[in-house]
Amino acid sequence: MSAGRFATTPEPPYWVAVFTSQRADGDDAAYAEAAARMAALAEGIPGFLGLESARGADGLGITVSYWADEAAIAAWRNLPAHVEAQAQGKAGWYTRYEMRIARVERAYGGP
Repeated sequence: MSAGRFATTPEPPYWVAVFTSQRADGDDAAYAEAAARMAALAEGIPGFLGLESARGADGLGITVSYWADEAAIAAWRNLPAHVEAQAQGKAGWYTRYEMRIARVERAYGGP
């Protein structure tokens, strides 16, 4: 798993958590460090399948994490370090965010 690379996922079904965010002005280095730490912690959650993330120059970012099931997503959501990061995001890292959870029924790629 690496930012800017495609995640390797199994045949569906599996689950995705899509986090779309608009970064506030602030300490980009500290934010990048925290984001890298969260990605590393996610890898340790049973049921984690992979991650894809991108952020534009305007601060809009989308992170898609892939999971075996909803229980794995819940374990990630409730991990104490992640709960702390969520609070930091709400307190100042983001001007807006949306979280979406979905089950993947079909997947294909190309070319």
